[in-house]
Amino acid sequence: MGSDWRTVLLGDLAEIFDGPHATPPKTAEGPVFLGISNLGGGRLTLSGLDHLSESDYLRWTKRVEPRAGDVVFSYETRLGEAAVIPAGLRCCLGLLRPRPGLVDQRFLLYAYIGPEFQGTLRERTIHGSTVDRIPLTALPSFPITVPQDILEQRAIAHILGTLDDKIELNRRMNETLEAMARALFKSWFVDFDPVRAKMEGRWRRGESLPGLPAHLYELFPDRLVDSELGEIPEGWTVTTIGELAQVVGGSTPSTKDPRYWEGGTHCWATPRDLSKLAAPVLLDTEQRVTDEGLSRIGSGLLPKGTVLLSSRAPIGYLAITETPTAINQGFIAMKARPGISNLFLLRWASAAHDEIVSHANGSTFLEISKTSFRLIRTVAPSVAIMEAFDRMSRPLFRKVVENERASRTLAAIRDALLPDLISGDKRIDMLSRADSAPGW
Repeated sequence: MGSDWRTVLLGDLAEIFDGPHATPPKTAEGPVFLGISNLGGGRLTLSGLDHLSESDYLRWTKRVEPRAGDVVFSYETRLGEAAVIPAGLRCCLGLLRPRPGLVDQRFLLYAYIGPEFQGTLRERTIHGSTVDRIPLTALPSFPITVPQDILEQRAIAHILGTLDDKIELNRRMNETLEAMARALFKSWFVDFDPVRAKMEGRWRRGESLPGLPAHLYELFPDRLVDSELGEIPEGWTVTTIGELAQVVGGSTPSTKDPRYWEGGTHCWATPRDLSKLAAPVLLDTEQRVTDEGLSRIGSGLLPKGTVLLSSRAPIGYLAITETPTAINQGFIAMKARPGISNLFLLRWASAAHDEIVSHANGSTFLEISKTSFRLIRTVAPSVAIMEAFDRMSRPLFRKVVENERASRTLAAIRDALLPDLISGDKRIDMLSRADSAPGW
């Protein structure tokens, strides 16, 4: 470490404010209540956000209102997670406010999530009977090591931040692609827009309407007929999800037997793996099982392209496997039958979430059984329309997968660089330097 790096107190670099001491009531819209699940790997996940009322927001932020550049952090559960607040986000959580001129806001984030300071947090964590927590009154006195020169801080933050910015760009692109795919499914299979356009005379043979070329309109019928699920396009059928997919579950080999786990090479998923996904793509899993462990799982190794749905605590995490994967008992897995698109199954499971939950039961937590799931009724289109949907949505999904793979690589590069850069073991040659920041 260079002589121009200093160990100072966190409180010298930032003001520290706590967040709400209880979860405020949720509202449909309004300022954001950042939950612990919204923080991960130094980044904010801005999907699935909870909101709170304006009055609760003002009450919880009476001491200080968060602003762009503040570092939000978790001080209970998943300790050590943190992220920088982007511009325009009105949110509620504990935060660090960098002191101007002493520390670069993004460098503060990386120093906070770096291994040295994370070790300090672990050493000084208060272990409770219910949850562990960081003692906020003592947090300002925690030591943290930073370069004295703020230009060097900014150079380090720029290198790491450029990688994070690309990851964030990929995330936003995937959000857009996912929204397009969901909108396509809703238009075709929920609202029946092409059918209604023909019924209402808004389409003539050979013409295209926005979003759908003429040859695809030709595939749709021009009337709706009654069914047990309400009006559906003529020629489409009411069926069960069990007719569209082979539905299987999983299990957990004994965790006490090392033969099932040590040196495991087969991906083995739990709902936790899906809870951390920014897009419904499962590239890898936290745990792996051995050949012997795999032999203890009745459903075996599920093929690439299997649709996974968490079936309890909570119901509704979704992903398509991009590698052969075994699963635990917290899943329902759907292997598409011949002629059925796995993307259709994925979008159906998302759109039918409330219907799926309505078939669940349980005294401790809701769970849906494979038997109940297989019997859920849905509408199946003609083979031609199923194929057309797959052709239109498959490129969107492939791009999502490509972006997720790229982000995974970028995150690995950042995680490899961060310890050396934040500790000063790797130095940066800057093309120009201004006067050093004031001494501590």
